[in-house]
Amino acid sequence: MIPDSAKEKPQKKIILAVGKGKKDEPMTVKVGDTVLYGKHSGTEITFEGIDAIIIKESNIFCII
Repeated sequence: MIPDSAKEKPQKKIILAVGKGKKDEPMTVKVGDTVLYGKHSGTEITFEGIDAIIIKESNIFCII
């Protein structure tokens, strides 16, 4: 049993850019989508004054 205080709450962000995906797996997210992802997924960066995160599509829980 995991107490509520230990459960990870998903994070919410808007997609700013996407890559091309893989040859056999095109990207399902697009610029402007709002997504939920795990708190410790990806790498946080600051680019031209914008705080962003680089994350694999497989670490995205859902598009909302």
